[in-house]
Amino acid sequence: MALPEVSLIIVSRHRPQALLRAIAGVRQMDHPRFELIVVADPEACTQVQAAGVVAKVVAFDEANISAARNIGLAQAAGEVVAYLDDDAVPEPTWLSRLVAPFADDRVVAATGFVRGRNGLSFQWRAMEVDACGQDHPLSVDPVAVSLHHGAPSRAVKTCGTNCAFRAAALRAIGGFDPAFRFYLDEADVNLRLAALGGLTAVVPLAEVHHGFAASARRRTDRVPLSLFEIGASSMLFLRRHAPLADHAPALARLWADQRARALRAMVAGRIAPGDVGRLMHSLQAGLAAGETRPLGAQLPLKTSDSGLLPLPGTGPRPGRVITGRSWQRGRLEAEARAAADRGAVVTLIRLSPTALFHSLRFDADGIWRQTGGLFGRSDRQQPLVRLWRFPDRVAQEARHLARVRPIPAHNQG
Repeated sequence: MALPEVSLIIVSRHRPQALLRAIAGVRQMDHPRFELIVVADPEACTQVQAAGVVAKVVAFDEANISAARNIGLAQAAGEVVAYLDDDAVPEPTWLSRLVAPFADDRVVAATGFVRGRNGLSFQWRAMEVDACGQDHPLSVDPVAVSLHHGAPSRAVKTCGTNCAFRAAALRAIGGFDPAFRFYLDEADVNLRLAALGGLTAVVPLAEVHHGFAASARRRTDRVPLSLFEIGASSMLFLRRHAPLADHAPALARLWADQRARALRAMVAGRIAPGDVGRLMHSLQAGLAAGETRPLGAQLPLKTSDSGLLPLPGTGPRPGRVITGRSWQRGRLEAEARAAADRGAVVTLIRLSPTALFHSLRFDADGIWRQTGGLFGRSDRQQPLVRLWRFPDRVAQEARHLARVRPIPAHNQG
């Protein structure tokens, strides 16, 4: 089955190192023909171009993710547009898996699963969103692709850092509404697309690793610095999608949830007691702004007149797993570097004789590194400590990774 041509859009602002790391991951995609579009602040654009990345690069330095996504959409020549955050790295098979369901003409959107900062635990699986902006877990098969109808009041929620849309359908509804500068921006698109019919694909094995980098709105530990845009977008969302009778209970729930979030941060010692009041004041100010901020007109957007600019060097490539003990680090790193230089997707599994938890990270040098204790768990469902022989443990980890990464059978034990 031929894959559609894709325009992959990454929006970034003031995080050039995270952006370059995301691009390093994108260069390992096994999709054979897609273009990369980067919408970022001028400094980051300069660094991307200096790195020799073949991409459509557009400078934009405003704190408005919806406007930035539409700028990327205006440059997109692909039949499908996909979106990835700059603080995320996709698995090498991500894009191919994510866009494959668009072979069915009824599919207008797709989303996948997201792993969190340790690279192993899930941060996001499948959700629906309702007309009040509330998320609801959606039960899906953990491996197979599933297709879902939506409605104007409830639809599958595509995760912002792991989503794709049929370009014609996204343009037909006017793209992302710039009134949603941050938060609920993709949920608004989901409900508007659902109102026109079509299906959304949930693709569990289209996996992305998301790290929650610091921004003007939050710290690296996810503690919020301001709730203003959450308040503004929540009010905008209610105005557009929810019956008036549902506004008051939805706002009360939002207030309670955000206050509880602030209090948890205070109890954990991450913010001072006075910061709770400051955050809630910013939420109230945002709600007030959302009452008067104009909603977009939702007029259809023009089709791009630029041709596809394929990112060179993508497509299927060999996988290599390199394993060893913690004290063999120098030799293992050299072997991993040599394999990566030959074009392989390299996974380095380095274990210590401990019960330390595992973590998995992709680095900007293009190597996936899993570290932890031989007897420690790599999944929350596993016991804290379990006796393993070294060959058995590395074989088990390789089998797990092979679901979403090119790993030859002889490397899986």
